Amino acid sequence: MVKIVLAGVWACIVALVAVYFSVKLATAPPPVEESKAPPTEVVRGESITVPFLDNGAVKGYFIGRFSFMVDKQKAEGLQMPMTALTTDELFTLLVGNRMVDLSKSTKLDVEGFKQAIKTGINKRLGTDVINDVLIEQLDFLGKDDIREGGGGKPKLLPAVKIVEGQKPPESAAPAE
Repeated sequence: MVKIVLAGVWACIVALVAVYFSVKLATAPPPVEESKAPPTEVVRGESITVPFLDNGAVKGYFIGRFSFMVDKQKAEGLQMPMTALTTDELFTLLVGNRMVDLSKSTKLDVEGFKQAIKTGINKRLGTDVINDVLIEQLDFLGKDDIREGGGGKPKLLPAVKIVEGQKPPESAAPAE
């Protein structure tokens, strides 16, 4: 009889130890925190047309569309609409600072141009809201390329593509 009781106790101990270790191994490990990169969202800009001035006269127009990767948390506290701010910065770079000079045959430094937009906007806001600038379109249409068509309507020749654009993700929110 003692052998049967000892065999029962032994079976219970083995079963309890087996259940304990199976539950211990089956539970998921605590989640490892990934890099604490701020959540970003794409703010899609409007199409803009910026005049190219040379010696006080309009020589052509820059036609562009830019999107911005912004820090979602910092962008929520902005007082100024993102569209107005980005448009003003683009006018400043293209007209005021003449970052793109078409009288020279050099290519546009795309990375420098994007960095200048990012730095200028972040400087005005006083914080790093813009993480990246996406150029969807940047073309130049010279004044001589606009010809008078029949019936008083202008006939446009194809624009000169300055930068081959990149499309923002489909979940891009329109600019406010």
